[in-house]
Amino acid sequence: MWPRFRHRAAPGGTKSWPCATHKARGSVQRLSLFLAALWWGGISALSFLAVPLLFARLGAPVAGPVAAQLFSLQSWAGIFIGLALLLMLRLQRPGGAADPEANRVFLNSPVLGTMGLVLLGMLLAMLQEFGVAQKIVNARATGGDLRFWHGLGTVMVLGQWLCAGALLWRVAPVTRDTASAG
Repeated sequence: MWPRFRHRAAPGGTKSWPCATHKARGSVQRLSLFLAALWWGGISALSFLAVPLLFARLGAPVAGPVAAQLFSLQSWAGIFIGLALLLMLRLQRPGGAADPEANRVFLNSPVLGTMGLVLLGMLLAMLQEFGVAQKIVNARATGGDLRFWHGLGTVMVLGQWLCAGALLWRVAPVTRDTASAG
């Protein structure tokens, strides 16, 4: 069954350290899963449902600026959700900051790869918001290469979607039931 540990009482409380840590870690993991799902779901709903529907119903002259605002909001959401996810993943690090063994374990853990996905998704969101989006506006106003900048923006949104999807896959808990079914 469950391994038995000798528990010390937590200072000022009745719960033992391992139990309190386990509950806090579970809350952090649930919040990480929620944030990853929110990020991936937001990009999915916007890119595959809302924007195509806007262009189908309103036409390009009206839908374009509305879609640009929606993608800007999604980029900012990705940046803030990414920051929160980095904090959540950092809280999952075992041991203290001064513990060299904990640092070695952390650097070799899957959490570090997960952080890389978050950082890549955030980088793509920032490049889209501060680089490509402005180039699309300028190309539309000056008759520049609108097709190229739209294509690059699409690739960046697709990259964010893939990062958020891989992140969601990594933070989703694997139980004995789901492991044996797959």
